[in-house]
Amino acid sequence: MNHPAELKVHQYLSNLKFGDSTLSEEVIEQIVEDVRNALVKQFVEKRDGPFKLRMSNIGRSYCQLWFDKNKPETAIPHSTNFVINMMIGDIVEAVFKGLLVQSGVAFENGTNVTMDLGDGCVIHGTPDLIIDGRVDDVKSASPWSYENKFKDYDTLADKDSFGYVAQLAGYSKAAKVKPGGWWVINKATGEFKYVEATSIPVEDTLQSTKQLHKELEANEFRRCYDAIEETYRKKPTGNLVLGRECSWCSYRYACWPGLEERPSIPSKAENPPMVSYVKIVSKDVHE
Repeated sequence: MNHPAELKVHQYLSNLKFGDSTLSEEVIEQIVEDVRNALVKQFVEKRDGPFKLRMSNIGRSYCQLWFDKNKPETAIPHSTNFVINMMIGDIVEAVFKGLLVQSGVAFENGTNVTMDLGDGCVIHGTPDLIIDGRVDDVKSASPWSYENKFKDYDTLADKDSFGYVAQLAGYSKAAKVKPGGWWVINKATGEFKYVEATSIPVEDTLQSTKQLHKELEANEFRRCYDAIEETYRKKPTGNLVLGRECSWCSYRYACWPGLEERPSIPSKAENPPMVSYVKIVSKDVHE
């Protein structure tokens, strides 16, 4: 366990299991109110609006933000279950905050904060909570993300395509508190853990955000990633494919005209993995 509050929540849940504790009416009402607010946010409030930098997107790649600003209509549409998935995350956060309160963990609910970096770069956001003078975020995660992405801070920061590190750094600067970390809940099992932001580069992140703002003001498109060589049995096939960062982007078809997503060409598996091909030179397997 990495945070004193973890032990308190585990102790409360253990007591609950044996009938030695309960959930107070006040906490139940707070959870209900938080879930109600989430329902309004997800199902009632309008989602579309003018592009702007926010705490939640300052860590994303420039090319993705450029499309968000200039050609949002070219994004691959969200699946019909997208809003339900978002709602699950909101419910998990509301319940977990309730457990913190019932476990005796003192914290401040996040309020809207503003980070002014000058030159017209003003960014708003709302952190989830502040415990002992450190700002934390609550994240619900798939089993794979729980075990692999949120393994520890270094693993998260190494492949942070969603910009969680920059988001927390921004909250830290705006709220004038130290960065804390992430409370991560496995949506499939209910497991939870705390991932501490052990070496978050707050000032470096702020400088990167200022540069990002300037570049978006100039508004010239550039790709942040190149296509990579496909290999089979450690030998190049001659084909070019998208890297992991691009393969998850909802603008990949707009950014890479002619992109073809199909089963792996050289694979001999009965059910080959899907691959995003930028350029197909050879359909032969290189032995």
